[in-house]
Amino acid sequence: MCSILSRRNPVQRALALTHLLAARPDGSSHAAAGRRRLHPGVSTGVHPLPAASRSYCSRMAQNQGLFFRQLFEKESSTYTYLLADTDTRDAIIIDPVLETIDRDLKLIHELGLNLKVAVNTHCHADHITSTGLMKKRLVGLKSAISKFSGATADILLSEGDEITFGKHHLKVRETPGHTDGCVALVLEDQSMVFTGDTLLIRGCGRTDFQQGCAKTLYNSVHQKIFTLPDQCLVYPAHDYLGQTASTVSEERKFNPRLTKSLEEFVDIMKNLNLPKPKKIDISVPANLVCGVHEV
Repeated sequence: MCSILSRRNPVQRALALTHLLAARPDGSSHAAAGRRRLHPGVSTGVHPLPAASRSYCSRMAQNQGLFFRQLFEKESSTYTYLLADTDTRDAIIIDPVLETIDRDLKLIHELGLNLKVAVNTHCHADHITSTGLMKKRLVGLKSAISKFSGATADILLSEGDEITFGKHHLKVRETPGHTDGCVALVLEDQSMVFTGDTLLIRGCGRTDFQQGCAKTLYNSVHQKIFTLPDQCLVYPAHDYLGQTASTVSEERKFNPRLTKSLEEFVDIMKNLNLPKPKKIDISVPANLVCGVHEV
């Protein structure tokens, strides 16, 4: 079990301006990993990102030089997240969706980002990831997913691994329960956490298929996510009500499922009686092979 990262200037809850690029993209190589850190290559000869005047529903962390963008896919109500170092332009993308691959790649090209890693928080059942096709269109892009997911990827993630982009990184916390291979990704200053389907805004992922276990999910949330700082921003993989973010403090206080006792939570999850995801029969096989199965 890894130790929790030290708290370094956690940001206050806010939505702020993001930055755009106005320079040409650069290619770069993928550097070797060391000490269980996943080090994408660092570009040379690039310039800091200029600020733009347009406001977006996203935020800028207080730690210098972090670009962040939250993107939405309406059919599965999936959030995709793009993060980058504004100096090196090294970037990562979280939970990209097949239907929005052209939109995402267009944005990455417009901003001149060097996309290094496409990471999935788990093996999705409601949509197909675009990771596999992205790799075919972006030379050097690496895929990443938990080693417990059963899926194929270039990088198999474990507890404590760090996915690095420029001077920033996300640290992996294993959060099984929705599936065996669920992970939460925590920004280095613990100001943001990307929770996948494990923790949703005022909800959580279902536990009635794909290795689901209500007791395991409950413990994952309380031990790996609710131990983060109060103002750590929670960014889930989905939201069906138009909500974009929450905080750890809010979910500890107001989540109608996870504020219950373990026994009450298990009973709630056992009686949800939800229909099977419409795309599960095509999504899971495709996502087990990086999203390229019969696509």
